[in-house]
Amino acid sequence: MSPRARQHTAGHRRNALWMAAMVHRLSGLALACFLPLHFLALGLAIDGEARLDGFLKWTANPLVKLAETGLVFLLAVHMLGGIRVLLIENMPWRDGQKNIAFAALALACVAAFAFLLRAV
Repeated sequence: MSPRARQHTAGHRRNALWMAAMVHRLSGLALACFLPLHFLALGLAIDGEARLDGFLKWTANPLVKLAETGLVFLLAVHMLGGIRVLLIENMPWRDGQKNIAFAALALACVAAFAFLLRAV
């Protein structure tokens, strides 16, 4: 394939809306990887109060708080990306679609930062 043809086929990947769709997919994958760990943590409550208390003490670690902030960011990005997809599929196309995608990303950052401030 010639360099010009390769550039033509990959040009769409520079589009902000393509990037928003990719972030939505990747955040969904990351959340799917997190879910079994979440269920494992909830299962500690079944094993007894001492195991759950030990786990909760571990979650006070600053590195865990930072990871939780990342999780809140992923949740916000994924939720807002899903809303964006619903709007695209059910509403007429608007010129400001890129602005909506960037606003969703900014709102996700604000949500994660607000969580971080409360966690610290």
